[in-house]
Amino acid sequence: MAKTKPGKKDLDSYTIQGTNKVVKVGDAVLMRPSDSEKPPYVARVEKIEADHRNNVRVRVRWYYRPEESIGGRRQFHGAKELFLSDHYDVQSAHTIEGRCIVHSFKSYTKLENVGAEDYFCRFEYKAATGAFTPDRVAVYCKCEMPYNPDDLMIQCEGCKDWWNQKEGRGDRRAEGWFVRRNAVYC
Repeated sequence: MAKTKPGKKDLDSYTIQGTNKVVKVGDAVLMRPSDSEKPPYVARVEKIEADHRNNVRVRVRWYYRPEESIGGRRQFHGAKELFLSDHYDVQSAHTIEGRCIVHSFKSYTKLENVGAEDYFCRFEYKAATGAFTPDRVAVYCKCEMPYNPDDLMIQCEGCKDWWNQKEGRGDRRAEGWFVRRNAVYC
């Protein structure tokens, strides 16, 4: 763990003001924005420390929403998608509204029910350059776009290709789809 400055002490946890919810290093949290019309910011707690007056501050690593990135939101970005950035900051612990869960893409796609506190991350983002890691991901469908977990995908039982409904395959009769014994074919 990093060295603590004189007059400050590292804390193992912080109880969110007005709640009994405890935040620890490594937790994902919702941070209150200055504009109440905006959704809360999402960050990962890297360090919790208190000064000699017991003012608690957290060092956080920010998650960006796609629309906050240089390239903006793209068709394949899910509504709950975040990018883990290389942007760090120190904030008052009083700005923490609550905890949330940032899942890996794989675990997010396996959730039975996605709650308000559930998000996912499949990219790391360099805020200064706009670069992503990884810079390539698997693509699906004839549109050759990465998978958006918000879109229903249909697998053709004949060719085994996956198609999303936004690609015009939603109306199976108009696009040549047919159903035989509860299986979908293109």
